[in-house]
Amino acid sequence: MLRFEHVSKRYPDTGEVLTEINFDLAKGEMAFLTGRSGAGKSTLLKLIAMMEQCNRGTIMLDGQNVSRVSEHKIPYLRRNLGLIFQDYKLLNDRTVFDNVALPLIVSGVNHQEISRRVRASLDKVGLLGKEKKYPVALSGGEQQRVGIARAIVSKPKLILADEPTGNLDPDLSNEIMLMFEEFKHAGTSLLIATHDIELVHRFAYRVLSLDKGHLIEA
Repeated sequence: MLRFEHVSKRYPDTGEVLTEINFDLAKGEMAFLTGRSGAGKSTLLKLIAMMEQCNRGTIMLDGQNVSRVSEHKIPYLRRNLGLIFQDYKLLNDRTVFDNVALPLIVSGVNHQEISRRVRASLDKVGLLGKEKKYPVALSGGEQQRVGIARAIVSKPKLILADEPTGNLDPDLSNEIMLMFEEFKHAGTSLLIATHDIELVHRFAYRVLSLDKGHLIEA
């Protein structure tokens, strides 16, 4: 599903932040991405999401080389991805329905299909019935669930989660992880960047550990 082959990334002002990264993530596999702040976790996720390009190496996503891709192809390739953020990145002036529908609207999906898929996604995260609420009326855990519903509404093959439980208490973090496991069992691959070592130990999945830009465990 995802493969990194000898991937390195350098920034002009900070130098090399990722060096010779090699790993595979299979279809339906869930793995944690760990490391201290500045280890390169966010940069690695940005390379997969095509927000950045690597300087050397190859990144294959579902058979497509995304390490060297023309700008006009990026929106199409991103349809294979679901992105989940620590700070939710919801539009506070839009309803829950509109926030979740956004990826489908961008992709040109028809209104009837949008309505069906948004409701199905909200049902999966336990928020069906809150379509008309605004994010500010929701708890932090509910806002994160809206972000998850938005990430899965396009039926992505890979979900990238950047500190998805960072603002949640242990019980809510556990609920989110159990939800991720359901997606995994349905065949979706997940790569979860986290500082929460207790969470990593509680859910004994493969760990990709970065240290100063080097992958030290895979």
